[in-house]
Amino acid sequence: MTKKQKAQIIMDTLQELYPNPPIPLLHTNSFTFLIAVLLSARSTDAMVNRVSPALFQLADNPYDMQKLDVEQIRQIIKPVGLSPQKAKAIKKLSEILVKKHNGKVPDTFNDLEALPGVGHKTASVIMSQVFGQPAFPVDTHIHRLMTQWGLTNGKSVVQTEKDAKKIFPQDKWNDLHLQMIYYGRKYAPARAYKPENDIIMQKLQNKKSRR
Repeated sequence: MTKKQKAQIIMDTLQELYPNPPIPLLHTNSFTFLIAVLLSARSTDAMVNRVSPALFQLADNPYDMQKLDVEQIRQIIKPVGLSPQKAKAIKKLSEILVKKHNGKVPDTFNDLEALPGVGHKTASVIMSQVFGQPAFPVDTHIHRLMTQWGLTNGKSVVQTEKDAKKIFPQDKWNDLHLQMIYYGRKYAPARAYKPENDIIMQKLQNKKSRR
């Protein structure tokens, strides 16, 4: 079976399971979404959703966020982990948004990745989910799934992103990112992974055995 054939089975299955995948992070605007994505690094969406409302109640825009002390931010976001670095990044990027971008979240990869605490994956999420630009954010979960399904060699998330963009149609990227996240959590979790619960893996193996 070719990778393109595998990709079609994967897309069909994910579309059937998650036809309209919602964004899993709580947010009210592009700024709070950016902060939520930043907070989610090496944490879970559930944990971010537990702590972010308290932060956004104090500041849901860069003008108010830049006025908060780093320690004040850190105390609120402490449960998500890496709070010292994230708190500093949140305050600094808020200052930059005010000074350089008129308080708005920029809509280019270069400007986003120039912000403190914003790497390529975070920028990809913002570009796809906020601005609707084709992007394929690859986190450790998507990297793992792509490797298990035989769509990438699994050497790095950078290579996985390149492979994903070659295999899947560009107009499917933004939804696929979310669909894979939801699928991985329910049917193929990293911990206690059971191949028999991985619907897609079963379909791929059955297709291969019938050849």
